Amino acid sequence: MPTSRADVVTGQASKYLQQLCKHWAHKFPVAFDPTHGTIELSLGRTVMDADAEALHIAVTAQDAEALERLETVVADHIKRFAFREELVFDWKRDAG
Repeated sequence: MPTSRADVVTGQASKYLQQLCKHWAHKFPVAFDPTHGTIELSLGRTVMDADAEALHIAVTAQDAEALERLETVVADHIKRFAFREELVFDWKRDAG
């Protein structure tokens, strides 16, 4: 299944990880703590890891079209939470 990754530079990575997980917990299976989270969306799976410098995100979907949509949905939601800072999502597709 296609996967893409983004390393989003922010000092608020843990905060955004937890906000996104809590936001979707009422609709999708979610598991998280302050440094790691997984969300099983209908579009695919999102895995996030937070450290002091960045939020590391990996999204996996059934096909390239769903993957692109999942990238957009995840980035748009996090950008809404992070309205006080300009975040950059530079998605890199895994080869193969």
